[in-house]
Amino acid sequence: MKVGVVLNPIAGGGKLKRHWSEAAASLKRHFGDFELRETQTSGDAERLAIDLAASGCDLVIAAGGDGTASEVADGLLQAEHETGRTSALGLLPCGTGIDFARGLGLPDEIEEALTRIAGAGARKVDAVCYIDDHGALASRHFINIASLGLSGATDRAVNADKRKGRVSAKALFFWRTVLEFIRYRFQEVRITIDDGEPVEARMALVAVANGKFFGGGMMIAPDADLSDGQFDVVILRAAGKLGLIRDIRLLYGGRHRNHPAITILRGRKVLVEPLGDVEKNGALVDIDGESPGRIPATFEILPGALTLRC
Repeated sequence: MKVGVVLNPIAGGGKLKRHWSEAAASLKRHFGDFELRETQTSGDAERLAIDLAASGCDLVIAAGGDGTASEVADGLLQAEHETGRTSALGLLPCGTGIDFARGLGLPDEIEEALTRIAGAGARKVDAVCYIDDHGALASRHFINIASLGLSGATDRAVNADKRKGRVSAKALFFWRTVLEFIRYRFQEVRITIDDGEPVEARMALVAVANGKFFGGGMMIAPDADLSDGQFDVVILRAAGKLGLIRDIRLLYGGRHRNHPAITILRGRKVLVEPLGDVEKNGALVDIDGESPGRIPATFEILPGALTLRC
């Protein structure tokens, strides 16, 4: 089996890069020789994954956080579309956000994670196509959760925080969520799922979930399943801010299903649009910890599109 690795050297404050000799030795024990590529800037992981897949790699391991994993998945899906050849995705999680790996129950120790990848069989999981507000089809693919509203502002704040990589992801995301929520102005949106009647909401957050976790450990979609061919769409409606800040803790244990401000719907295609003033209600979009733009946006599930090995 030919193996490639895409390493984000600054993930988790550079932790994995600092321990790379240990990781490389473990990779060699489990897989023999491998090809290593390092990212330099945002978007590199996608391009490097395409190159590795095109060079014949059967397995490409994303070594980094959620953003790295998402970009590598996007690259592998693009490569498969262009060449017809499938490369599996593996995860060596290290980063500010490792929510996709958390949802899979992956260990964060290098040796344990690689042992699991080496012993795992390939399986098919759902991926997602995100169509941007200009209508560019398949502007990118992702694997975990897209969200909009408060989460978009929070991710921008987390990514700009100088403490990133030096304090726990859970603490950083929680603190930034609270601060951004205090400043946040509820936005009016229309959500259309499949061919159903549109749902209009004055919302704090909408999560279009393939996986369970986001935001450094918040279980926003406790019933989400990577292989069921559907999204769990979680809508957090406007309510008293103090009460909602108090109840953020419920998200960490997935205990918010019956909260009066929460609505959970399911479907395969989701369109989210601003109501009224587009400038005022054009909520920021977050995809797997990255911020590609604003609504309107469309999300479509791709059943069994991605081959996962972990």
